[in-house]
Amino acid sequence: MFLTVKNVSKSYGAHTILDTISFVVQKTDRIGIVGPNGVGKSTLLRLLVEQETADSGNIHYGPGIEFGYLEQAITNLTERTLQDLLQDAQGQVHQLEECMHTLEQRMETVQPDHITELLEEYNTIVTLYQERGGYEMEYRTESILSGLRLDYLPRTQPLTTLSGGEKARLGMAMLLLRSPDILLLDEPTNHLDFASLDWLESYLNSYAGAVVTVSHDRQFLNKMVRSIFEIDEHTHQLKIYTGNYDAYVEAKHSERKKWLENYERQQEEIKELRKRIRLTGRQLGHPNRQPRDNDKFARHFFAQNIQSAVASNVRAAQVQLERIETDPIPKPPELLQINTNIQTRPLQAQAIIRLSHVSKYFGERCIFSNISLTIAATTRLLLIGPNGTGKTTLLKLITGLEQPDQGEINILPGARIGYLAQDPISLDPGMTVIDAYRYGQIGFEEDFIGRLIGYGLFRLEDIQKKVGQLSIGQQRKLEIARIMAQEPNVLLLDEPTNYISLDILEAFEITVQQFPGPVLAISHDRWFMQRFAGEEWQITEAG
Repeated sequence: MFLTVKNVSKSYGAHTILDTISFVVQKTDRIGIVGPNGVGKSTLLRLLVEQETADSGNIHYGPGIEFGYLEQAITNLTERTLQDLLQDAQGQVHQLEECMHTLEQRMETVQPDHITELLEEYNTIVTLYQERGGYEMEYRTESILSGLRLDYLPRTQPLTTLSGGEKARLGMAMLLLRSPDILLLDEPTNHLDFASLDWLESYLNSYAGAVVTVSHDRQFLNKMVRSIFEIDEHTHQLKIYTGNYDAYVEAKHSERKKWLENYERQQEEIKELRKRIRLTGRQLGHPNRQPRDNDKFARHFFAQNIQSAVASNVRAAQVQLERIETDPIPKPPELLQINTNIQTRPLQAQAIIRLSHVSKYFGERCIFSNISLTIAATTRLLLIGPNGTGKTTLLKLITGLEQPDQGEINILPGARIGYLAQDPISLDPGMTVIDAYRYGQIGFEEDFIGRLIGYGLFRLEDIQKKVGQLSIGQQRKLEIARIMAQEPNVLLLDEPTNYISLDILEAFEITVQQFPGPVLAISHDRWFMQRFAGEEWQITEAG
């Protein structure tokens, strides 16, 4: 067994995250971890890599098993270069190579009676070196950098100058170069374009080790995993389902339907038992009229038999009711009803936003040139193209976060732009959820609380949590709530499905479909794109 997790629990104060989690990971497993935002998916991965400590339980790796961890967000990069990072990733392979050379030298001078022992050690190192890709390290390096579209970066490039997407892909590249026995991946498809996605899926499908991934990408889960681990938001326990994401959804639907049927059947049984106890108890208090003959013994015998039978029925019903109430079927929890409909009055104009001959440069690099675009009231535009072609920059130009080097951008007065950035914006970690939601708005706190809970994105117990306590996915939900509060009539969405858990995604996709104003979206989520129902506009290199 590569990894054994037994009865692991984790809490933060009075808030339970994981409760007696147990599972096993074998060599060729492909596992997807799912659950609502904030349920503990990333926490579980951090426990597995010892970034956090469990309150109880055991996590045990097999002898010599190495794990590799891809975090959801890559941060704290120092003033190092790409070449420095490559050398770090290849460090273990270089150590194995040095060990092989050392053993080769020792075998040339060792006494004959020790040669067998050295040969065994040498064969072990050679096997490990081969499994880590040592004989083809340069080829693998170029292949991985090319597959993740990082081969254009100079090896001397400082890491601090990379974009968020480049940092995320670089983290994946370094992890794959290490070739650990178990890959632990947190949202690995974020920031990947179509070519990189296809390459990664192919690479992971042929990967020699185990893969455990937290992902919101439904297509990725369908293609990659053979079992789903769900962390239940109510019990905080792990439930294991065989198959890919589609099989999991079908199993969950059947499971809930059966649970609801059994619960309702038991409630009817409880109702009938209580009715029987009530009616038969009334018979005990008011026995049937006795025979009118003068046989006192017969009257007494007849009455006793009736009373005994009725009492027996009451006791049987009470015993059965007690047995049910000792361990009743719990009522299925109410499904969180997501209401992300944006209330707005659409603009009626032929040109809400107009870009005229816009060009943008970063240093000497031309991001795009001479772009002209008119966004009308009914425009629904999906921007596609490889990473690094300026899609995000284009949205930032429209919002005013960046300025064009050439050309003009005109926005109709009255246009209220709701902008969802690719990565969560920086909010004060000391603010509460409700304070962050209402920031910059005027009104009573009770009204804001009612609206925020009404969206279905947060529960009442979440309202006073600090922003710093939220997962990245929960922060994403808070951003969506803030946009809804602005009542925008134009939406600019940059990878809107990043970080959002699967329970929120479908409702948010419907919101985008039903939005009455113009929408510009950037996405590599294949499921989202199929349902966007708009035009596609491809941006190419410097095009």
